[in-house]
Amino acid sequence: METQAEISDEIAKISREYDEAGQVETQPRVDYPPYRSSLLRHPTKDLHQADPEGVELWAPVFGRRDVDPLEADLTIQRGGDPIGERMVVTGRVLDGEGRPVRGQLVEIWQANAGGRYVHQRDQHPAALDPHFTGTGRCLTDDDGRYSFTTIKPGPYPWRNHRNAWRPAHIHFSLFGTEFTQRMVTQMYFPGDPLFALDPIYQAILDPAARDRLVATYDHDLTQPEWSTGYRWDIVLTGSHRTLMEADTEGGVA
Repeated sequence: METQAEISDEIAKISREYDEAGQVETQPRVDYPPYRSSLLRHPTKDLHQADPEGVELWAPVFGRRDVDPLEADLTIQRGGDPIGERMVVTGRVLDGEGRPVRGQLVEIWQANAGGRYVHQRDQHPAALDPHFTGTGRCLTDDDGRYSFTTIKPGPYPWRNHRNAWRPAHIHFSLFGTEFTQRMVTQMYFPGDPLFALDPIYQAILDPAARDRLVATYDHDLTQPEWSTGYRWDIVLTGSHRTLMEADTEGGVA
């Protein structure tokens, strides 16, 4: 299995070639060799048209009355206080013209403070938190705003190469008016030392595009003796849109 140094050399080589080409790429590369599983997960054949109505017959149906406001607080779901840094994550869902997207279902899932998911396939030796599920959801308000109270996730190993660790992040899922409009992305935290080492994050070669996935610490949002605060807007269309996992046609860890 390759070392981090070997993966970092590959990342650096691709970055140099990108800089020398003088062209701006704002979308992640679907075939990005340092991200080993992308070689198997990106599309290699032409797309085929599918009947959306057939999918929608089996798709979930979401409505405002189905989403309880308490579902947006991930710190109260298991009858006790979870371990870790309590924080509020909020922002707006906007279209390419800066208009709010109202009534948008926003779902999140994440690792706990120790970098462990409540998932059968996640078996690395970090403790599960009995008071933290790592999942929540809400609907955007009339201003397009969402808000979650949660715990800052920890980094975790992911076996892309020897000693591979993912930066701390939260997965975001957004639904339009139907299940087939679902989009998935990730939010990162500022100043993470693992950014330069992570092939998934580095698969976005344009620095400005990568920065759009990083939240901003907001001290005015931070609550005294209670929680830190982060802001992160999601732009669905236009040249400054937030990158989604569908852009990679692969999926990420």
